[in-house]
Amino acid sequence: MFASYLIGLREGLEATLVVSVLIAFLVKSDRKNKLPQVWAGAGAAVGLSVGFGALLTFTAAHLEYTGQELFDAITSVLAVVFVTWMIFWMRRAARALSGELRGKLSDALAVGSLAVVLMAFLAVAREGLETALLFFASVQGATTTAGPLIGISLGLVTSMIIGWGIYRSAMKINLTRFFTWTGLLLILVAAGILKYGVHDFQEAGVLPGLSTYAFDVSAAIPPDSWYGTLLAGLLNLTPQPSVAEMVAWAAYLIPTLFFFLRPQRVKPTPAPASSAA
Repeated sequence: MFASYLIGLREGLEATLVVSVLIAFLVKSDRKNKLPQVWAGAGAAVGLSVGFGALLTFTAAHLEYTGQELFDAITSVLAVVFVTWMIFWMRRAARALSGELRGKLSDALAVGSLAVVLMAFLAVAREGLETALLFFASVQGATTTAGPLIGISLGLVTSMIIGWGIYRSAMKINLTRFFTWTGLLLILVAAGILKYGVHDFQEAGVLPGLSTYAFDVSAAIPPDSWYGTLLAGLLNLTPQPSVAEMVAWAAYLIPTLFFFLRPQRVKPTPAPASSAA
């Protein structure tokens, strides 16, 4: 549930901030008549994201065992790729996001109403499709869908409340720090998703070594205990993982954390040319 909550909170807040920037720009520029078009584009993007998630679930449910394991493995790898790209992109572009969106919206307003709808749709659809794919991949090891559904719903509601508070200037939040901490947690979640994806490849017979265990701590950490369930649900760490699973987990986690925590290089501002005497 916590991993799903984190996905809903992080992705939901990104989408909420995008919509908030667009709405604030239209309100301040006295173009409130264009607000329905922004809502139409955002609503269509939400509908597309829900449909994409339903398609993933439907496809997985109508495959035979080997095909389902292979499908789950591929979606897990894709989810890890997209969430990693998103984490680093947001870390780099968060400060300039507002100005970039306002510039694109100005261009869309000059083109026409359909361009405004399309711009809002594309801005929200990216986050929505990532959310659907990441959520689908993260719940593959869950024994029930109730907890993950509750978690992602609470995360989305929380993100909308925070976004509304920021828009109304009723709440102040350090977005750089927020995206850093949630980025760290999502890297841990992504490492677990990749580990489970490797497990699915082994279940499908694509990778060997399913019964070659890296360690077995099931006696100390029973899978049905609350802390065993927490580790499996948040990080996809199981008491009896295979060697390939742990190699993939470490090979992703260690370098990704290194590059994410490495200080960003700030480009020096060129000094103005001295005037001629």
